Amino acid sequence: MKTLLTPGICLLAVAALLHTGLIAPSAAVVSYAFYGAWIAGLLLARRFHSTRIFSALLVLFLAQQAINYFSGGHVPPGAPGIKALAAIGLLLPLDFVLLSFEREKGFTVSSLAPVGLLLFVESVIVAVLCRPEPLAAVARGIHHPLPAPLAFATQLAFAAAAVILLIRFLLFRKPAESGFLSALAACFLALRFGGVGLVPSVYFAAAAFLLAGSIVETSYLLAYHDELTTLPSRRAFHDALLRLEAPYSIAMVDIDHFKRCNDTYGHDTGDQVLRMVASRLARVSGGGQAYRCGGEEFAILFSGKTTNDVIDHLEKLRADIEASTLRLRGPDRRQEMRGPDRRNERPRGRGQTGHAIRQLSRESSSNGLSVTASIGIATSRRENPSAEEVIQAADKALYRAKAAGRNRIETASAPRRRSRAKSAGIA
Repeated sequence: MKTLLTPGICLLAVAALLHTGLIAPSAAVVSYAFYGAWIAGLLLARRFHSTRIFSALLVLFLAQQAINYFSGGHVPPGAPGIKALAAIGLLLPLDFVLLSFEREKGFTVSSLAPVGLLLFVESVIVAVLCRPEPLAAVARGIHHPLPAPLAFATQLAFAAAAVILLIRFLLFRKPAESGFLSALAACFLALRFGGVGLVPSVYFAAAAFLLAGSIVETSYLLAYHDELTTLPSRRAFHDALLRLEAPYSIAMVDIDHFKRCNDTYGHDTGDQVLRMVASRLARVSGGGQAYRCGGEEFAILFSGKTTNDVIDHLEKLRADIEASTLRLRGPDRRQEMRGPDRRNERPRGRGQTGHAIRQLSRESSSNGLSVTASIGIATSRRENPSAEEVIQAADKALYRAKAAGRNRIETASAPRRRSRAKSAGIA
């Protein structure tokens, strides 16, 4: 929600400052701001291989230049300028929606050619629609004003595009979709206030800033969030450790026999398992924040909590993971039906591994797979609240949980007695 609301708040702040008279920027400053944001956005898009934002900035530039050209810089614009507003009002939201559905393909000729062709065709359409009236027609007072329904069509186009972009953001939660949505709102305000002049130029500049900002937000998410599980990454985990104050607790979580799951079902199913477990970790109670540290290893930070405060919450989390079932997809089931892993494992003579593989086969027959997790928990000491020592203590507790049979919680203070029988499955 922060990714969605932050650009909207910035746009509202610009509108409030502009229309309350708190700021009165000159035309030169606004022009420099627009071109600065536009060029910076193009450079960032090129550096981070974001062809969608790069193309959206080109659309924004062409739209702003077309309106200025056909209006002649006059407020209110004449007939060609009004026609340009109507054409841009229909084409710009359409382009934003199309670009939101486009996949990032890199800066190659084959990937940029369709966008370039589309922009060329649209430029020709705008030029034909907005051509000046013949001098003879103007002398006789014959004009072809903009039909009234087009104004409603422009509003409808922006509203439909806003709904589509909002749905795509809610589905994918990516900053690019939020950037498209906020820039679309800024462009609507620019057209709403005439498309030419100081106020519309400010909104066009804001749209360029918002598109460029979405690239910065995307790079931040790539650096601090795990793309597969959407949990904060190891870098975010280490940054959070720097801000901790005693007392705090750290729980290390490891999926039991994850490598065996990968070898049996394939890495695609392994990724599904990671996402399923991560979704449970993201909902951990007790004020904990989960992070993916790498592979099948996760960490949970409990600020201001001791082991006794969080042990029940971790037990609830462990039971939630154990009770979760992953429905296998077709390719994984077909691979399991051929049974290459069972043929490869039998000659080794490892009874425990063979039993686990047979158990996995029985679970796949019902198209469901469940996993378990082992957890180690440690709490900082007030006299020496070193995060490294707490992590090491939590890791040692995790190893004890693995050695004691897995699918259990161990604390750094003392081993815990097993309160339930070990469940079947990947444990």
